Amino acid sequence: MIVVLQGPATGECRVCRFAVMTLNTFFFLTILVWVQTSLIIDMAPSVVPQSSAGGAALQASADDQLTIEMLGAGQEVGRSCCVLKYKGKTIVCDTGVHPAFTGIAALPFIDELDWSTVDAILITHFHLDHAAALTYIMEKTNFRDGHGKVYMTHPTKAVYRFLMSDFVRISNAGNDDNLFDENEMLASWRQIEAVDFHQDVSIAGGLRFTAYHAGHVLGACMFLIEIAGLRILYTGDFSREEDRHLVQAEIPPVKPDVLICESTYGTQTHEPRLDKEHRFTSQIHHIIKRGGRVLLPVFVLGRAQELLLLLDEYWAAHPELHSVPIYYASALAKKCISVYQTYIHTMNDHIRTRFNRRDNPFVFKHISNLRSLEKFEDRGPCVMMASPGFMQSGVSRELLERWAPDKRNGLIVSGYSVEGTMARNILNEPDDIIGMNGQKIPRRMSVDYISFSAHVDFAQNSRFIDEIKAQHIVLVHGEQNNMSKLRAALQARFTARGSDTKIHTPRNCEPLVLQFRAQRTAKAIGAIAAKPPAQGDVVDGLLISKDFAYTILDPKDLTDFTGLSTSTIVQRQRVALAVSWEMVRWHLQGMYGRLQEGVDAEEGLRTLRIMGSVDVRQSARHELLVEWVSSIANDMVADSIVALLLGIDSAPSSVKMTMHSHSHHHAADGKAEGSEEDTEAEATTDEEALTPKEGGTGLSVHPFSEQGLLEDSEAKAKSSKDDEVRGDAYQLAKMEHMAAFLEAHFGQVEELVIPEAHSSEQVDQVEAEGSVQAESREGKGDDAADTDMQAIKPAPDSDDAVADADVEAEAAAPEASPASPPVSIASLFDGTPRPALRVFLDEAEAVIDVENLVILASSESFRTRVQHLCTLALRSFTSLSDAFHLPQQMGTSLFQGKHSQLASIPEFGDERPAKMIRSS
Repeated sequence: MIVVLQGPATGECRVCRFAVMTLNTFFFLTILVWVQTSLIIDMAPSVVPQSSAGGAALQASADDQLTIEMLGAGQEVGRSCCVLKYKGKTIVCDTGVHPAFTGIAALPFIDELDWSTVDAILITHFHLDHAAALTYIMEKTNFRDGHGKVYMTHPTKAVYRFLMSDFVRISNAGNDDNLFDENEMLASWRQIEAVDFHQDVSIAGGLRFTAYHAGHVLGACMFLIEIAGLRILYTGDFSREEDRHLVQAEIPPVKPDVLICESTYGTQTHEPRLDKEHRFTSQIHHIIKRGGRVLLPVFVLGRAQELLLLLDEYWAAHPELHSVPIYYASALAKKCISVYQTYIHTMNDHIRTRFNRRDNPFVFKHISNLRSLEKFEDRGPCVMMASPGFMQSGVSRELLERWAPDKRNGLIVSGYSVEGTMARNILNEPDDIIGMNGQKIPRRMSVDYISFSAHVDFAQNSRFIDEIKAQHIVLVHGEQNNMSKLRAALQARFTARGSDTKIHTPRNCEPLVLQFRAQRTAKAIGAIAAKPPAQGDVVDGLLISKDFAYTILDPKDLTDFTGLSTSTIVQRQRVALAVSWEMVRWHLQGMYGRLQEGVDAEEGLRTLRIMGSVDVRQSARHELLVEWVSSIANDMVADSIVALLLGIDSAPSSVKMTMHSHSHHHAADGKAEGSEEDTEAEATTDEEALTPKEGGTGLSVHPFSEQGLLEDSEAKAKSSKDDEVRGDAYQLAKMEHMAAFLEAHFGQVEELVIPEAHSSEQVDQVEAEGSVQAESREGKGDDAADTDMQAIKPAPDSDDAVADADVEAEAAAPEASPASPPVSIASLFDGTPRPALRVFLDEAEAVIDVENLVILASSESFRTRVQHLCTLALRSFTSLSDAFHLPQQMGTSLFQGKHSQLASIPEFGDERPAKMIRSS
């Protein structure tokens, strides 16, 4: 059973009853409140006046804002780093470097974030522009001072180690601006936690995430992140096209609220896979036929494996090419291929089927690994796959400078090229290129671009966005031009459909703030969920909040379902008071109205229970013990009781009630003062005057107590001539109290009995007396109508009455037509005869049914005023015990009736035994 907590204006929860409990929360923080709510839902405070149905609203949290800040890849490609902040949680997705820069300049804008506050870093895949800055952040920032962890998939972690070793070796060669060394990389690598695809990983505080296949490269994933019910899908680099060894990107089974996706190719559309494979192999074959060498700059892992599978298959189908070698130039080639063989189960069905037939697709027959160029004999045609793909340095850059002057050679760029890299510059086919030593080198080799990039194009990306159906789309990982075109194209599609989907393109270090007010639901479990409630029923239990999830359960099920334990705090306060028990009872009755009086079942002490929640006991002759179960409401009642008790002995009413006349003798002139015995006797007499004897009946009933009000109303009812009024003395007292309030505001108040005769009866009476009334009207004009309207006009001696009489006299005609009797408001009531009150304000009239508290008036505004005054009168008339209801939490039993068996009461200050023994 799930209860949706909704409120009046914003759909938020309105909480009804709160109680304080002491919890053993073990290792997690839990908010526990007592909740009583209906499924409509309408809730009210803990201490609720009977006449009120209002409540306090559980307002939405003030931090319902999702902040997305790009520290890299904001309107650019490279150094991907996305920071998510929501509900006090901080998550970083990817930490890459920019391939066009080196050293510190290649890092994301890491100074914009306090890394010690990061709860988790999620790495989507092993490419340098998504993962190479991780070691620097983990080892050289204050990230290690916090409690954050780093997560990536198992294949990504396996490849990441080898790839980063190669990155350290290349970046540190002849460069003084080293980001980190091999030891720091290995130290950070050991702290990375590997996760599986579709594994639900929960982090304390309502943060959880799940990894889904993203295609692109081995181990690449997209993360579905959930923070306090808000879902964010971060895609990283992904591909929706299944190639020779990888699966396509998945569609998560749940709808995210925010989609953060790449926009690398903008509105461009990729060539069909079979067409570009044919064009790729044909171009290589053509270069070899003309006696040239083919340079394929690739990253050591990713698209390289796809091209290796394609070339090995093409060479097997063309025997004439068997004499032309294919080299895979990478020191990590052998290690990385072993990783691919290990994680065959993460690839597509084609690769898994071949592997199950003992045909390992990654054991190539026509491809050789080349660890370094020192062992390379550069003679004759060949195909060389070399890293890195951007040709900024390394083997691919060295071979480019060596082969560029020969027009027989050819260069085929097969992946996306970042702005500012050699791969992007050479696509413009310049006449010269700048070598690593700064010298110009003529370019005569052919340059072709055949994209095997595993990024989505516009068609794939737009279909993916349509299937995700997120409310907000954030475009990242794209150059400004491509990103702007993609945003315009998507916005046009959404506008045509009438969708209000928002598209955002944040820049680096410019936070994007999105406002969310997620629906809050509470799941009922345990005994409460055993019987599903109907609409409007009340659900009463404990509301538990843990990690932004709400649960309602019975207090008895608290330990079983949450592991929490509860404690009850019983507070006791001793008050020294030199007055009698009767005096204490008299004052408490006057304040709280009704008391429960009896004997404590455990210790046999006189006890007064007030509002069912606080006990006042006579623990000694001049000492009282106040005891209650601690809660917000009970503490307030107990505080008021203690304040009242402390003021009893000095209250003027106490002094007045304990005074009585007495006589004394003055010493005669010349005689000594009275003896010591006479002085003690006079002191004893004074003390008895202040403190009446126990069990005495000398105190009168408090006039404001429930008993006093009843006695007063009964005495007044005896003089009433109305049998109905005489039958309910309490109603009479209430009516007189309300009449006093109304008279103070409106003047004269009329007492009547409702319902009055209906207008139809009055009409029949008029017809029966027809001729008599006609003669009367001839002689008196409008006097008959004036008589009929007497019930709703002001008092005859009031100013308004005089003014109205003058106006009517001037407007009176010699002859008036017969007027029908007016309908009295009092005749609109039904039921048995009962007392009521009638008030006037100018021409407005209101009748108050005192018994049922129903008010009818000639205008709505006047009825509202009268209702407000009647409410104030009832609040001042009703005792606190009747006006407020508290949970009955005192577990001590009371013997009702007379104090027949009382424990022996020690004197004030005497030592009390551990267990008081009752006197027989």
